[in-house]
Amino acid sequence: GAPGAGKGTQGPKIVDMLGIPQLSTGDMLREAVAKGTDVGKKAKQVMSDGGLVSDEIVIAIIRDRIQEADCKSGFIFDGFPRTLSQAKALDQMLADNGEVVSQVMALDVDPGVLEERVCGRWIDKASGRSYHVKYAPPKSMKLGTDGKPLPESMKDDVSGDALFQRPDDTPEALKKRLDGYKSQTMPILDHYSPRGIVKRVDGGAPITAVWDEVRVKLCNSKTKRD
Repeated sequence: GAPGAGKGTQGPKIVDMLGIPQLSTGDMLREAVAKGTDVGKKAKQVMSDGGLVSDEIVIAIIRDRIQEADCKSGFIFDGFPRTLSQAKALDQMLADNGEVVSQVMALDVDPGVLEERVCGRWIDKASGRSYHVKYAPPKSMKLGTDGKPLPESMKDDVSGDALFQRPDDTPEALKKRLDGYKSQTMPILDHYSPRGIVKRVDGGAPITAVWDEVRVKLCNSKTKRD
């Protein structure tokens, strides 16, 4: 799904339902570096030199991680693969381990809805608490004459500290992110569609309705595999 499609909301629910871990490449990378594994050392060197960690290193980190006991019954990915080349490399690595991608859940959301969701987010830096001008505004929020929130009125409900918006949560930045998603990530769906494993969900529906559809499609897929 595109930025703001609801992956962060639905992911934890899938984890709870299926009892399998959600694997974030960022978390796995930091963990490998902290543990000082062979591939973690390679990644640390690249990052120390100011470079970008290669797909080869990321795939190696994933290969190590899925050998752990909690992945025995399966796992879901968060933020990977993002490109067609990463998807193909993932397929090859899984095939080498006698495994395969079994399902791809695609959350479809209208771009206008994505902008409303993403550009309305405000965050408390210290705690990470997240607010939204429409869905979960801070108690202190006041609107200007243009109907938009006054930045100086956006304060955390608990601490009273000023909230901030991430640089990539602006309309201009979102457009670039969506363009990148369309050109780099959407081809992944075309890659997996012939296998019949891509399940599309109306991510623009209310959260509970989205989860109901996700749950049904997960159950149907599991039944077919069983």
